[in-house]
Amino acid sequence: MPALQISRLLDGLEQSKSRYGRGEAGRVEKLLAVLSQQHLRDGESLIRFHEALLFLRAFPHSPSVMAEAERILSGFHQRIKEFEARGGDMSVFDTFEVSGIAGTAMEDTLSFDVVCWLVRRIPRNVEIVWEGYEEDRALSATWPRFMPLVEEDGDVEANIPWSRWLGAAAGRSRELEWLVQRFEELPTSEREKTELYGSLRLPVRWRLDNLRVSRTRNRWPTRSFYHHREPLITRSQVSLREELSRPAPTLKRVRLAEGKVVMEMIREVMLVRYRELYGTTLGDPHSVVKADLGRGAVLYLWGLPPDRRLPLRAYLAGFTLKNGVPINYVEAIGLCEWVEVGFNTFYTFRQGETAWIYAQLLRCLCGHMGAKCISVYPYQLGEGNDEAIESGAFWFYRKLGFRSGRADLRRLTEREEQRIARNRKYKTALRTLKRLAQAHLFHELPGAESGAWDRFSTRNLGLRVNRRLAREYAGDSSRIRLASAKEVSRLLGLSTKKWTEAEQKAFENWALVLALIPDLARWTAEERDDLMRIVRAKASPNEMEHLRLTQQHLRLRSELLRLGSDPRTTPQRTLGTQRKSRPDPR
Repeated sequence: MPALQISRLLDGLEQSKSRYGRGEAGRVEKLLAVLSQQHLRDGESLIRFHEALLFLRAFPHSPSVMAEAERILSGFHQRIKEFEARGGDMSVFDTFEVSGIAGTAMEDTLSFDVVCWLVRRIPRNVEIVWEGYEEDRALSATWPRFMPLVEEDGDVEANIPWSRWLGAAAGRSRELEWLVQRFEELPTSEREKTELYGSLRLPVRWRLDNLRVSRTRNRWPTRSFYHHREPLITRSQVSLREELSRPAPTLKRVRLAEGKVVMEMIREVMLVRYRELYGTTLGDPHSVVKADLGRGAVLYLWGLPPDRRLPLRAYLAGFTLKNGVPINYVEAIGLCEWVEVGFNTFYTFRQGETAWIYAQLLRCLCGHMGAKCISVYPYQLGEGNDEAIESGAFWFYRKLGFRSGRADLRRLTEREEQRIARNRKYKTALRTLKRLAQAHLFHELPGAESGAWDRFSTRNLGLRVNRRLAREYAGDSSRIRLASAKEVSRLLGLSTKKWTEAEQKAFENWALVLALIPDLARWTAEERDDLMRIVRAKASPNEMEHLRLTQQHLRLRSELLRLGSDPRTTPQRTLGTQRKSRPDPR
Protein backbone atom coordinates (compact mmCIF):
# COMPACT_ATOMS: atom_id res chain seq x y z
CA MET A 1 0.00 0.00 0.00
CA PRO A 2 1.37 3.47 -0.85
CA ALA A 3 2.84 5.43 2.04
CA LEU A 4 0.33 8.26 1.60
CA GLN A 5 -2.60 5.86 1.95
CA ILE A 6 -1.07 4.29 5.05
CA SER A 7 -0.62 7.76 6.53
CA ARG A 8 -4.31 8.50 5.96
CA LEU A 9 -5.28 5.24 7.66
CA LEU A 10 -3.11 6.19 10.63
CA ASP A 11 -4.76 9.61 10.68
CA GLY A 12 -8.10 7.88 10.99
CA LEU A 13 -6.86 5.62 13.77
CA GLU A 14 -5.47 8.59 15.71
CA GLN A 15 -8.73 10.48 15.29
CA SER A 16 -10.49 7.60 17.02
CA LYS A 17 -8.97 8.83 20.30
CA SER A 18 -11.60 11.55 20.36
CA ARG A 19 -14.42 9.73 18.53
CA TYR A 20 -16.56 7.45 20.66
CA GLY A 21 -20.19 6.52 20.27
CA ARG A 22 -22.46 4.61 17.92
CA GLY A 23 -20.70 3.06 14.95
CA GLU A 24 -17.21 4.12 16.02
CA ALA A 25 -16.15 0.66 17.24
CA GLY A 26 -16.86 -0.85 13.81
CA ARG A 27 -14.91 1.91 12.08
CA VAL A 28 -11.88 1.32 14.33
CA GLU A 29 -12.07 -2.45 13.80
CA LYS A 30 -11.90 -1.97 10.03
CA LEU A 31 -8.91 0.35 10.32
CA LEU A 32 -7.11 -2.15 12.54
CA ALA A 33 -7.88 -5.01 10.16
CA VAL A 34 -6.36 -3.14 7.21
CA LEU A 35 -3.35 -1.72 9.05
CA SER A 36 -2.46 -5.01 10.68
CA GLN A 37 -1.81 -6.45 7.21
CA GLN A 38 0.50 -3.64 6.10
CA HIS A 39 4.30 -3.60 6.25
CA LEU A 40 5.05 -0.16 7.66
CA ARG A 41 8.41 0.74 6.23
CA ASP A 42 9.32 3.95 8.04
CA GLY A 43 9.95 4.58 11.73
CA GLU A 44 7.41 7.38 12.05
CA SER A 45 4.56 5.16 10.84
CA LEU A 46 5.58 2.37 13.19
CA ILE A 47 5.59 4.79 16.12
CA ARG A 48 2.21 6.26 15.21
CA PHE A 49 0.69 2.79 14.87
CA HIS A 50 2.19 1.63 18.16
CA GLU A 51 0.99 4.65 20.16
CA ALA A 52 -2.52 4.46 18.70
CA LEU A 53 -2.70 0.76 19.59
CA LEU A 54 -1.62 1.43 23.18
CA PHE A 55 -4.26 4.14 23.53
CA LEU A 56 -6.96 1.83 22.18
CA ARG A 57 -5.82 -0.92 24.54
CA ALA A 58 -6.31 1.44 27.49
CA PHE A 59 -9.43 3.26 26.15
CA PRO A 60 -11.15 0.68 23.92
CA HIS A 61 -14.41 1.27 22.08
CA SER A 62 -15.44 -2.36 22.48
CA PRO A 63 -14.15 -5.79 23.58
CA SER A 64 -13.20 -6.61 20.00
CA VAL A 65 -11.18 -3.39 19.59
CA MET A 66 -9.32 -4.18 22.80
CA ALA A 67 -8.64 -7.76 21.74
CA GLU A 68 -7.37 -6.75 18.29
CA ALA A 69 -5.13 -4.01 19.73
CA GLU A 70 -3.69 -6.54 22.18
CA ARG A 71 -3.11 -9.10 19.42
CA ILE A 72 -1.20 -6.66 17.20
CA LEU A 73 0.87 -5.35 20.11
CA SER A 74 1.88 -8.86 21.16
CA GLY A 75 3.70 -9.31 17.85
CA PHE A 76 4.88 -5.74 17.36
CA HIS A 77 8.51 -6.62 18.08
CA GLN A 78 8.60 -8.49 14.76
CA ARG A 79 7.77 -5.27 12.91
CA ILE A 80 10.68 -3.55 14.66
CA LYS A 81 13.05 -6.40 13.82
CA GLU A 82 12.04 -6.25 10.15
CA PHE A 83 12.59 -2.48 10.16
CA GLU A 84 16.07 -2.93 11.65
CA ALA A 85 16.91 -5.72 9.16
CA ARG A 86 16.09 -3.35 6.29
CA GLY A 87 18.63 -0.89 7.67
CA GLY A 88 16.12 1.42 9.30
CA ASP A 89 17.30 4.18 11.63
CA MET A 90 16.70 2.74 15.11
CA SER A 91 17.47 6.05 16.82
CA VAL A 92 13.93 7.26 16.03
CA PHE A 93 12.67 4.91 18.76
CA ASP A 94 14.93 6.40 21.42
CA THR A 95 13.28 9.77 22.02
CA PHE A 96 11.87 10.60 25.42
CA GLU A 97 8.23 10.35 24.29
CA VAL A 98 8.30 6.99 22.48
CA SER A 99 11.12 4.94 24.04
CA GLY A 100 10.47 1.45 25.35
CA ILE A 101 8.88 -0.21 22.29
CA ALA A 102 9.36 -3.99 22.13
CA GLY A 103 12.24 -4.99 19.85
CA THR A 104 14.33 -1.90 20.59
CA ALA A 105 17.26 -1.32 22.94
CA MET A 106 17.73 1.50 25.45
CA GLU A 107 20.83 3.12 26.94
CA ASP A 108 21.24 5.32 30.00
CA THR A 109 23.35 5.99 33.09
CA LEU A 110 21.27 4.52 35.90
CA SER A 111 21.37 4.83 39.68
CA PHE A 112 22.79 1.98 41.72
CA ASP A 113 19.38 0.91 43.03
CA VAL A 114 17.94 0.67 39.51
CA VAL A 115 20.99 -1.20 38.16
CA CYS A 116 20.75 -3.70 41.03
CA TRP A 117 17.12 -4.32 40.16
CA LEU A 118 17.77 -4.45 36.42
CA VAL A 119 20.48 -7.12 36.57
CA ARG A 120 18.10 -9.26 38.61
CA ARG A 121 15.10 -8.56 36.38
CA ILE A 122 16.63 -9.15 32.91
CA PRO A 123 20.24 -10.31 33.49
CA ARG A 124 20.77 -11.64 29.94
CA ASN A 125 19.60 -8.42 28.31
CA VAL A 126 21.75 -5.84 30.10
CA GLU A 127 25.38 -4.83 29.56
CA ILE A 128 27.87 -2.00 30.09
CA VAL A 129 28.41 0.31 27.12
CA TRP A 130 32.15 0.93 26.85
CA GLU A 131 32.12 2.85 23.58
CA GLY A 132 33.00 6.46 24.32
CA TYR A 133 33.38 5.92 28.07
CA GLU A 134 35.77 8.51 29.54
CA GLU A 135 35.47 8.29 33.34
CA ASP A 136 38.90 6.63 33.79
CA ARG A 137 39.70 8.47 36.99
CA ALA A 138 36.59 7.23 38.73
CA LEU A 139 37.37 3.62 37.79
CA SER A 140 41.01 4.04 38.87
CA ALA A 141 39.85 5.21 42.29
CA THR A 142 37.13 2.59 42.79
CA TRP A 143 38.07 -0.71 41.16
CA PRO A 144 41.10 -1.51 43.37
CA ARG A 145 38.49 -2.46 45.97
CA PHE A 146 37.49 -5.39 43.78
CA MET A 147 40.41 -6.25 41.48
CA PRO A 148 43.97 -7.06 42.62
CA LEU A 149 46.76 -5.02 41.01
CA VAL A 150 44.42 -2.94 38.84
CA GLU A 151 46.06 0.21 40.24
CA GLU A 152 49.33 -0.90 38.60
CA ASP A 153 47.56 -0.12 35.32
CA GLY A 154 44.96 2.47 36.30
CA ASP A 155 47.20 4.85 38.24
CA VAL A 156 49.91 5.38 35.65
CA GLU A 157 48.94 4.08 32.20
CA ALA A 158 46.87 5.57 29.39
CA ASN A 159 44.17 3.88 27.29
CA ILE A 160 43.42 1.31 29.98
CA PRO A 161 41.31 -1.65 28.73
CA TRP A 162 38.78 -1.52 31.54
CA SER A 163 36.47 -4.05 29.89
CA ARG A 164 39.32 -6.58 29.79
CA TRP A 165 40.04 -6.08 33.49
CA LEU A 166 36.38 -6.57 34.32
CA GLY A 167 36.06 -9.59 32.04
CA ALA A 168 39.11 -11.24 33.61
CA ALA A 169 37.85 -10.68 37.16
CA ALA A 170 34.27 -11.74 36.41
CA GLY A 171 35.30 -14.96 34.71
CA ARG A 172 32.20 -16.84 33.61
CA SER A 173 29.89 -14.47 35.45
CA ARG A 174 28.05 -11.71 33.65
CA GLU A 175 30.25 -8.63 33.97
CA LEU A 176 27.71 -6.07 35.16
CA GLU A 177 26.10 -8.58 37.51
CA TRP A 178 29.53 -9.42 39.00
CA LEU A 179 30.34 -5.72 39.48
CA VAL A 180 27.00 -4.99 41.16
CA GLN A 181 27.54 -7.89 43.56
CA ARG A 182 30.92 -6.46 44.56
CA PHE A 183 29.31 -3.11 45.37
CA GLU A 184 26.55 -4.82 47.34
CA GLU A 185 29.18 -6.59 49.46
CA LEU A 186 30.96 -3.38 50.47
CA PRO A 187 30.84 -2.81 54.27
CA THR A 188 29.24 0.63 53.90
CA SER A 189 25.74 2.11 54.07
CA GLU A 190 23.31 1.87 51.16
CA ARG A 191 23.62 5.59 50.57
CA GLU A 192 27.42 5.36 50.38
CA LYS A 193 27.22 2.46 47.92
CA THR A 194 24.87 4.53 45.80
CA GLU A 195 27.23 7.53 45.85
CA LEU A 196 30.30 5.41 45.04
CA TYR A 197 28.64 3.59 42.13
CA GLY A 198 27.18 6.85 40.84
CA SER A 199 30.67 8.36 40.63
CA LEU A 200 31.51 5.84 37.86
CA ARG A 201 28.73 7.08 35.55
CA LEU A 202 28.66 3.74 33.74
CA PRO A 203 26.36 3.74 30.68
CA VAL A 204 24.16 0.65 30.54
CA ARG A 205 22.30 -0.82 27.57
CA TRP A 206 19.30 -3.12 27.90
CA ARG A 207 17.50 -4.95 25.09
CA LEU A 208 13.73 -5.15 25.35
CA ASP A 209 13.14 -7.91 22.77
CA ASN A 210 9.53 -9.03 23.35
CA LEU A 211 9.75 -8.84 27.13
CA ARG A 212 6.82 -7.71 29.23
CA VAL A 213 9.02 -4.98 30.64
CA SER A 214 8.56 -3.07 27.36
CA ARG A 215 5.87 -0.40 26.99
CA THR A 216 4.36 -2.54 24.26
CA ARG A 217 3.50 -5.42 26.59
CA ASN A 218 3.54 -3.98 30.10
CA ARG A 219 0.12 -4.79 31.60
CA TRP A 220 -1.47 -5.61 34.91
CA PRO A 221 -3.57 -8.82 34.76
CA THR A 222 -7.20 -7.66 34.82
CA ARG A 223 -10.41 -9.68 34.98
CA SER A 224 -12.92 -6.99 34.09
CA PHE A 225 -12.58 -4.17 31.58
CA TYR A 226 -14.28 -0.87 30.89
CA HIS A 227 -15.26 -0.17 27.27
CA HIS A 228 -16.00 3.41 26.20
CA ARG A 229 -19.23 3.41 24.24
CA GLU A 230 -19.78 7.14 24.93
CA PRO A 231 -17.43 10.11 24.40
CA LEU A 232 -14.56 10.47 26.83
CA ILE A 233 -14.82 12.98 29.69
CA THR A 234 -13.19 16.27 28.69
CA ARG A 235 -11.50 18.86 30.91
CA SER A 236 -14.41 21.29 30.53
CA GLN A 237 -16.71 18.69 32.10
CA VAL A 238 -14.60 18.41 35.25
CA SER A 239 -15.11 20.70 38.25
CA LEU A 240 -12.24 20.11 40.65
CA ARG A 241 -14.05 21.89 43.46
CA GLU A 242 -17.08 19.63 43.06
CA GLU A 243 -14.93 16.50 42.81
CA LEU A 244 -12.99 17.36 45.96
CA SER A 245 -16.22 18.00 47.87
CA ARG A 246 -17.18 14.35 47.39
CA PRO A 247 -16.06 11.61 49.82
CA ALA A 248 -12.68 10.18 48.89
CA PRO A 249 -12.58 6.76 47.19
CA THR A 250 -11.85 3.87 49.55
CA LEU A 251 -8.16 3.05 49.77
CA LYS A 252 -7.46 -0.54 50.74
CA ARG A 253 -4.10 -1.87 51.90
CA VAL A 254 -2.98 -4.73 49.67
CA ARG A 255 -1.20 -7.87 50.72
CA LEU A 256 2.59 -7.83 50.75
CA ALA A 257 2.80 -10.15 47.73
CA GLU A 258 0.72 -7.72 45.65
CA GLY A 259 2.72 -4.79 47.00
CA LYS A 260 5.94 -6.38 45.75
CA VAL A 261 4.42 -6.91 42.30
CA VAL A 262 3.33 -3.26 42.25
CA MET A 263 6.89 -2.13 43.02
CA GLU A 264 8.28 -4.38 40.29
CA MET A 265 5.84 -2.96 37.78
CA ILE A 266 6.46 0.71 38.55
CA ARG A 267 10.21 0.18 38.14
CA GLU A 268 9.53 -1.36 34.73
CA VAL A 269 7.15 1.48 33.83
CA MET A 270 9.70 4.17 34.66
CA LEU A 271 12.74 2.37 33.25
CA VAL A 272 11.42 2.17 29.69
CA ARG A 273 10.47 5.86 29.75
CA TYR A 274 13.89 7.13 30.86
CA ARG A 275 12.38 8.28 34.14
CA GLU A 276 13.24 7.70 37.77
CA LEU A 277 11.64 9.04 40.93
CA TYR A 278 12.92 8.56 44.44
CA GLY A 279 9.69 6.84 45.43
CA THR A 280 9.35 4.64 42.37
CA THR A 281 12.84 3.25 42.88
CA LEU A 282 12.74 2.91 46.68
CA GLY A 283 9.05 2.45 47.45
CA ASP A 284 7.98 0.31 50.41
CA PRO A 285 5.90 -2.71 49.30
CA HIS A 286 4.47 -2.98 52.84
CA SER A 287 2.75 0.41 52.47
CA VAL A 288 0.90 -0.08 49.16
CA VAL A 289 -2.79 0.90 49.06
CA LYS A 290 -5.24 0.59 46.19
CA ALA A 291 -8.36 2.48 45.05
CA ASP A 292 -10.85 1.66 42.30
CA LEU A 293 -11.52 5.03 40.66
CA GLY A 294 -14.16 3.73 38.26
CA ARG A 295 -14.25 3.65 34.45
CA GLY A 296 -11.53 0.98 34.42
CA ALA A 297 -9.01 3.11 36.34
CA VAL A 298 -7.19 1.74 39.40
CA LEU A 299 -4.80 3.80 41.52
CA TYR A 300 -1.91 2.44 43.61
CA LEU A 301 -0.14 4.58 46.21
CA TRP A 302 2.80 3.77 48.50
CA GLY A 303 5.29 5.38 50.84
CA LEU A 304 8.95 4.97 51.70
CA PRO A 305 10.57 2.56 54.18
CA PRO A 306 11.62 4.28 57.44
CA ASP A 307 15.33 4.34 56.58
CA ARG A 308 14.71 6.10 53.25
CA ARG A 309 12.25 8.79 54.32
CA LEU A 310 12.70 12.52 53.95
CA PRO A 311 13.81 14.34 57.11
CA LEU A 312 10.63 16.40 57.60
CA ARG A 313 7.96 15.86 54.98
CA ALA A 314 5.84 12.77 54.35
CA TYR A 315 6.10 11.15 50.93
CA LEU A 316 3.80 9.17 48.65
CA ALA A 317 4.25 7.95 45.09
CA GLY A 318 1.82 6.13 42.84
CA PHE A 319 0.51 5.33 39.40
CA THR A 320 -2.77 4.68 37.63
CA LEU A 321 -3.70 1.66 35.53
CA LYS A 322 -6.39 2.02 32.91
CA ASN A 323 -7.77 -1.39 31.94
CA GLY A 324 -4.46 -2.75 33.25
CA VAL A 325 -2.30 -0.32 31.20
CA PRO A 326 -0.05 2.12 33.15
CA ILE A 327 -0.98 5.64 32.02
CA ASN A 328 0.60 8.05 34.54
CA TYR A 329 2.58 8.47 37.74
CA VAL A 330 2.29 10.77 40.75
CA GLU A 331 4.47 12.08 43.56
CA ALA A 332 3.00 13.77 46.65
CA ILE A 333 5.07 15.35 49.45
CA GLY A 334 3.27 16.82 52.43
CA LEU A 335 3.69 18.71 55.70
CA CYS A 336 0.75 19.65 57.91
CA GLU A 337 -2.24 20.24 55.59
CA TRP A 338 -0.06 21.30 52.64
CA VAL A 339 0.95 18.83 49.92
CA GLU A 340 2.98 19.32 46.75
CA VAL A 341 1.74 17.09 43.95
CA GLY A 342 3.67 16.14 40.83
CA PHE A 343 1.50 14.48 38.19
CA ASN A 344 2.53 13.22 34.76
CA THR A 345 0.31 11.52 32.22
CA PHE A 346 2.40 9.59 29.73
CA TYR A 347 2.57 11.15 26.28
CA THR A 348 0.50 8.40 24.65
CA PHE A 349 -2.54 8.89 26.91
CA ARG A 350 -2.87 12.67 27.22
CA GLN A 351 -6.13 12.67 25.29
CA GLY A 352 -7.60 10.11 27.67
CA GLU A 353 -9.75 11.74 30.39
CA THR A 354 -6.66 13.27 32.02
CA ALA A 355 -8.51 15.95 33.99
CA TRP A 356 -11.08 13.50 35.39
CA ILE A 357 -8.39 11.01 36.41
CA TYR A 358 -6.34 13.80 38.01
CA ALA A 359 -9.39 14.89 40.01
CA GLN A 360 -9.91 11.33 41.29
CA LEU A 361 -6.24 11.12 42.21
CA LEU A 362 -6.49 14.33 44.26
CA ARG A 363 -9.58 12.99 46.01
CA CYS A 364 -7.54 9.96 47.06
CA LEU A 365 -4.53 12.01 48.14
CA CYS A 366 -6.61 14.44 50.18
CA GLY A 367 -8.39 11.56 51.88
CA HIS A 368 -5.23 9.54 52.54
CA MET A 369 -3.01 12.47 53.54
CA GLY A 370 -5.56 14.81 55.09
CA ALA A 371 -4.44 17.59 52.76
CA LYS A 372 -6.31 20.90 52.51
CA CYS A 373 -3.87 22.88 50.38
CA ILE A 374 -2.69 21.35 47.09
CA SER A 375 0.41 22.83 45.50
CA VAL A 376 1.97 22.32 42.08
CA TYR A 377 5.68 23.12 41.94
CA PRO A 378 7.21 25.18 39.13
CA TYR A 379 9.02 22.29 37.40
CA GLN A 380 5.64 20.64 36.86
CA LEU A 381 4.51 23.83 35.10
CA GLY A 382 7.56 24.23 32.91
CA GLU A 383 10.42 25.80 34.86
CA GLY A 384 13.40 23.94 33.40
CA ASN A 385 10.95 21.49 31.81
CA ASP A 386 10.31 22.03 28.10
CA GLU A 387 7.94 19.08 27.95
CA ALA A 388 5.58 20.85 30.38
CA ILE A 389 5.81 24.11 28.45
CA GLU A 390 5.00 22.42 25.14
CA SER A 391 2.05 20.54 26.63
CA GLY A 392 0.54 23.72 28.09
CA ALA A 393 0.71 22.37 31.64
CA PHE A 394 0.07 25.77 33.25
CA TRP A 395 -3.32 26.13 31.56
CA PHE A 396 -4.27 22.53 32.43
CA TYR A 397 -4.06 23.43 36.12
CA ARG A 398 -5.36 26.96 35.76
CA LYS A 399 -8.55 25.79 34.03
CA LEU A 400 -9.11 23.38 36.91
CA GLY A 401 -9.09 26.31 39.34
CA PHE A 402 -5.48 26.62 40.52
CA ARG A 403 -4.06 30.09 41.24
CA SER A 404 -0.49 31.36 41.25
CA GLY A 405 1.25 31.98 44.58
CA ARG A 406 2.64 35.29 43.29
CA ALA A 407 0.51 38.38 42.91
CA ASP A 408 2.33 39.62 39.80
CA LEU A 409 1.79 36.29 38.06
CA ARG A 410 -1.88 36.25 39.06
CA ARG A 411 -2.25 39.60 37.30
CA LEU A 412 -0.42 38.25 34.25
CA THR A 413 -2.73 35.22 34.24
CA GLU A 414 -5.80 37.47 34.27
CA ARG A 415 -4.46 39.51 31.33
CA GLU A 416 -3.84 36.34 29.34
CA GLU A 417 -7.34 35.08 30.12
CA GLN A 418 -8.81 38.35 28.88
CA ARG A 419 -6.88 38.04 25.62
CA ILE A 420 -8.10 34.48 25.16
CA ALA A 421 -11.68 35.56 25.85
CA ARG A 422 -11.44 38.28 23.16
CA ASN A 423 -9.78 36.03 20.58
CA ARG A 424 -10.32 32.26 20.63
CA LYS A 425 -7.37 31.77 18.29
CA TYR A 426 -4.98 33.54 20.66
CA LYS A 427 -2.23 31.34 22.14
CA THR A 428 -0.01 32.30 25.05
CA ALA A 429 3.58 32.88 23.94
CA LEU A 430 6.24 30.45 25.11
CA ARG A 431 8.13 33.19 26.95
CA THR A 432 4.93 34.05 28.85
CA LEU A 433 4.33 30.40 29.74
CA LYS A 434 7.88 30.21 31.06
CA ARG A 435 7.26 33.27 33.20
CA LEU A 436 3.97 31.85 34.52
CA ALA A 437 5.87 28.70 35.50
CA GLN A 438 8.14 30.59 37.91
CA ALA A 439 5.89 30.14 40.97
CA HIS A 440 3.83 27.43 42.63
CA LEU A 441 0.14 27.05 41.85
CA PHE A 442 -2.35 26.42 44.66
CA HIS A 443 -5.81 24.96 45.13
CA GLU A 444 -7.29 25.20 48.62
CA LEU A 445 -10.15 23.10 49.90
CA PRO A 446 -13.03 24.67 51.85
CA GLY A 447 -11.91 25.55 55.36
CA ALA A 448 -8.24 25.98 54.44
CA GLU A 449 -6.44 29.19 55.37
CA SER A 450 -6.16 31.08 52.11
CA GLY A 451 -2.61 31.95 51.08
CA ALA A 452 -0.99 30.50 54.21
CA TRP A 453 1.47 28.35 52.24
CA ASP A 454 2.10 30.71 49.31
CA ARG A 455 5.62 31.69 50.44
CA PHE A 456 6.54 28.47 52.24
CA SER A 457 9.25 26.01 51.20
CA THR A 458 11.07 23.35 53.19
CA ARG A 459 14.11 24.55 51.26
CA ASN A 460 13.88 27.77 53.29
CA LEU A 461 14.02 25.70 56.49
CA GLY A 462 17.11 23.89 55.23
CA LEU A 463 18.80 27.14 54.20
CA ARG A 464 18.16 28.63 57.64
CA VAL A 465 19.78 25.63 59.29
CA ASN A 466 22.75 25.83 56.96
CA ARG A 467 23.24 29.56 57.58
CA ARG A 468 23.43 28.71 61.25
CA LEU A 469 25.85 25.91 60.39
CA ALA A 470 28.19 28.40 58.71
CA ARG A 471 27.75 31.17 61.29
CA GLU A 472 28.07 29.21 64.53
CA TYR A 473 29.65 25.84 63.75
CA ALA A 474 32.26 26.63 61.08
CA GLY A 475 30.57 24.25 58.65
CA ASP A 476 30.83 21.19 60.93
CA SER A 477 27.55 19.33 60.33
CA SER A 478 28.27 16.80 63.09
CA ARG A 479 28.59 19.60 65.67
CA ILE A 480 25.34 21.32 64.73
CA ARG A 481 23.47 18.02 64.80
CA LEU A 482 24.85 17.09 68.21
CA ALA A 483 24.36 20.55 69.68
CA SER A 484 20.81 20.93 68.36
CA ALA A 485 19.74 17.51 69.65
CA LYS A 486 21.31 18.19 73.05
CA GLU A 487 19.72 21.63 73.39
CA VAL A 488 16.25 20.55 72.28
CA SER A 489 16.39 17.52 74.60
CA ARG A 490 17.27 19.81 77.53
CA LEU A 491 14.54 22.32 76.79
CA LEU A 492 11.89 19.64 76.32
CA GLY A 493 13.10 17.65 79.32
CA LEU A 494 13.38 14.34 77.52
CA SER A 495 15.84 11.52 76.88
CA THR A 496 15.93 9.53 73.65
CA LYS A 497 18.25 6.79 74.90
CA LYS A 498 15.48 4.17 74.83
CA TRP A 499 14.23 5.21 71.41
CA THR A 500 14.91 3.07 68.36
CA GLU A 501 17.71 4.01 66.01
CA ALA A 502 15.19 5.24 63.41
CA GLU A 503 13.41 7.38 66.04
CA GLN A 504 16.70 8.90 67.19
CA LYS A 505 17.58 9.78 63.60
CA ALA A 506 14.16 11.41 63.17
CA PHE A 507 14.74 13.40 66.36
CA GLU A 508 18.16 14.60 65.17
CA ASN A 509 16.62 15.85 61.92
CA TRP A 510 13.71 17.60 63.61
CA ALA A 511 15.98 19.07 66.30
CA LEU A 512 17.81 21.08 63.63
CA VAL A 513 14.56 22.94 62.93
CA LEU A 514 13.20 22.97 66.48
CA ALA A 515 16.43 24.66 67.59
CA LEU A 516 15.35 27.68 65.52
CA ILE A 517 12.22 28.22 67.67
CA PRO A 518 13.08 30.82 70.35
CA ASP A 519 10.23 30.03 72.78
CA LEU A 520 10.27 26.23 72.60
CA ALA A 521 10.98 26.01 76.35
CA ARG A 522 7.68 27.84 77.02
CA TRP A 523 5.51 25.38 75.12
CA THR A 524 2.96 23.59 77.29
CA ALA A 525 3.52 20.04 78.48
CA GLU A 526 0.78 18.87 76.10
CA GLU A 527 2.39 20.66 73.14
CA ARG A 528 5.76 19.07 73.96
CA ASP A 529 4.25 15.58 74.30
CA ASP A 530 2.42 15.98 70.99
CA LEU A 531 5.64 17.19 69.38
CA MET A 532 7.48 14.04 70.44
CA ARG A 533 4.64 11.90 69.12
CA ILE A 534 5.16 13.60 65.74
CA VAL A 535 8.90 12.95 65.78
CA ARG A 536 8.58 9.29 66.77
CA ALA A 537 5.83 8.72 64.21
CA LYS A 538 8.33 9.66 61.50
CA ALA A 539 9.87 6.21 62.07
CA SER A 540 6.54 4.35 62.35
CA PRO A 541 5.43 1.76 59.75
CA ASN A 542 2.87 4.24 58.35
CA GLU A 543 4.28 7.70 57.64
CA MET A 544 0.78 9.09 57.14
CA GLU A 545 0.40 8.94 60.92
CA HIS A 546 3.28 11.40 61.18
CA LEU A 547 1.65 13.69 58.61
CA ARG A 548 -1.73 13.74 60.33
CA LEU A 549 -0.15 14.52 63.68
CA THR A 550 1.55 17.58 62.18
CA GLN A 551 -1.90 18.76 61.06
CA GLN A 552 -3.14 18.69 64.67
CA HIS A 553 -0.23 20.62 66.22
CA LEU A 554 -1.20 24.23 65.56
CA ARG A 555 1.78 25.76 67.34
CA LEU A 556 4.29 23.69 65.39
CA ARG A 557 2.46 24.51 62.16
CA SER A 558 2.69 28.23 62.96
CA GLU A 559 6.44 28.04 63.59
CA LEU A 560 7.08 25.99 60.44
CA LEU A 561 5.22 28.57 58.38
CA ARG A 562 7.16 31.41 60.00
CA LEU A 563 10.54 29.78 59.52
CA GLY A 564 9.82 28.28 56.10
CA SER A 565 8.39 31.36 54.43
CA ASP A 566 10.50 33.76 52.37
CA PRO A 567 13.62 34.34 54.50
CA ARG A 568 14.08 37.82 53.06
CA THR A 569 11.15 39.03 55.16
CA THR A 570 11.38 36.77 58.23
CA PRO A 571 14.10 37.21 60.90
CA GLN A 572 15.85 34.16 62.31
CA ARG A 573 16.53 33.44 65.98
CA THR A 574 17.92 30.23 67.42
CA LEU A 575 17.80 28.43 70.74
CA GLY A 576 20.85 28.80 72.92
CA THR A 577 22.16 31.76 70.90
CA GLN A 578 19.73 34.49 71.91
CA ARG A 579 22.63 36.91 72.34
CA LYS A 580 23.33 36.58 68.60
CA SER A 581 19.73 36.88 67.53
CA ARG A 582 19.50 38.93 64.35
CA PRO A 583 17.98 38.82 60.87
CA ASP A 584 19.51 36.37 58.41
CA PRO A 585 22.52 37.73 56.49
CA ARG A 586 21.52 38.68 52.97
